[in-house]
Amino acid sequence: MHGHCLPAMKASRTESRPTPSAEPPRPPSGVLERGIAILECFDEDSLRLPLRDVAERTGLDKATALRLLGVLVRSRMVHRFDNGDYAPGPALLHMGMLYRQTFDIGARLQPALQAVMQETGETVAFYVRDGDERVCLYRENSRNEVRHHVEVGARIPLTAGGSSSHVLRHFTGSETPQAEAIARDGFAMTREERVPQIASVAVPVFDSDGSFLGAVVVIGIAPRQSATAQRRAVQVVRSALQAQGFSSRPPRGWQG
Repeated sequence: MHGHCLPAMKASRTESRPTPSAEPPRPPSGVLERGIAILECFDEDSLRLPLRDVAERTGLDKATALRLLGVLVRSRMVHRFDNGDYAPGPALLHMGMLYRQTFDIGARLQPALQAVMQETGETVAFYVRDGDERVCLYRENSRNEVRHHVEVGARIPLTAGGSSSHVLRHFTGSETPQAEAIARDGFAMTREERVPQIASVAVPVFDSDGSFLGAVVVIGIAPRQSATAQRRAVQVVRSALQAQGFSSRPPRGWQG
């Protein structure tokens, strides 16, 4: 989905956006594409935007952006404040809840994540693959003052690295430099691969029917995440998953 190692960095280091190019964005052509482009303007660092910023970020002229925003406001996909600013609307929350319910695993998975967080003291998250990105569906943030912070819904390119990216790539048929280690050990470990001072270890999650669901990752600041601590975290994750009816190992003969 998907803040990092210092308390003050909780907001400042949330998933960074690409540096804007010198050229204005090319406006999307279709009406649906334009609406989606408007929704994608919002992120953790831009929860409220005036019309001017929406137009600039999408490449649309203000009149077109205003007309489409009106449609999105009426459908409750976007909320309009009295001062004219716009923000994601309540209908998106409903759609997000439906998306999570399609997996029908949250009621079982959330207690497992909470148990792992309490045992390890670190942030724990569950990611699934969506195209070329990983998306955080569930998480339990560490209560440590110095911690890595994860937001539900955070999207991170699989190519950006991180242990859960390697696990997701491996078990969905994509290449990863950690393929041999994952096949041998059943998990992936990374250290400052994507974010400085952050280390993580990820374990695959399989349902009772053998289907691959995603990856559970334990994330913390590197000084606390020695190789020994990470291997211990793997055992904690596996036990917590098993207690909820999941498996961290593919079934025999699993082909994906």
